[in-house]
Amino acid sequence: MTGNTVVTTAPTYLAWSILNTLFCCLPLGIVAIVFSCRVDTANTMGDGTRAQQHSKMARNLNILALVIGIVFIILYIIVTISQKQK
Repeated sequence: MTGNTVVTTAPTYLAWSILNTLFCCLPLGIVAIVFSCRVDTANTMGDGTRAQQHSKMARNLNILALVIGIVFIILYIIVTISQKQK
């Protein structure tokens, strides 16, 4: 079938990537946004395999950015509390 493009539906995680960039871990969030955009492009081109690979990478980067953000928030709270007790 020439001219027909199948659109795949791998999740892009773009909103999550943007939120991680703003609130958790800037470098990983930016890379996650890049992979999210790659997912969107692969979905549009009908390349389901590549879309799934990029989607998995975007998800993993977002999870890592979220964990790093939470760890830094906890460390910030611990340092702030320990300095107030002195």
